[in-house]
Amino acid sequence: MGRVIQVTFDSTSPREFGRFWRAALNYIEQPPPAGFDSWDDALDAMGIDRSDPDRAYAIVDPDGVGPRLFFLRVPETKSAKNRVHLDISVATEELLDRAADLVALGATVVAQFDEPEGRWITLLDPEGNEFCLH
Repeated sequence: MGRVIQVTFDSTSPREFGRFWRAALNYIEQPPPAGFDSWDDALDAMGIDRSDPDRAYAIVDPDGVGPRLFFLRVPETKSAKNRVHLDISVATEELLDRAADLVALGATVVAQFDEPEGRWITLLDPEGNEFCLH
């Protein structure tokens, strides 16, 4: 059996930040657990305080292939370079258009590369984390 992987992002605004990555990756908001019509119903049944709806947020690959992404609110902002980053694969002819779409959602282009090993664009997400389109 394969291992289930979750990637967790520290964030100052999990819902907003998660919506950026949801659009960037064509993911969906994680549906509530089986047997519940909404997350509110599920959290109430689990006895979890939901007075702060922006303390966490999760998205999933609708095809069930990619990892679950979990966004957790932390008090501090990003202060150093990522030691790990996400790469998003797109068709070469769509690279610039996809970068423009992500910039419209709040990303910032850092650099563009056209090297013998490939072409890619390095960006920052809305909270300053590096990621690449290739």
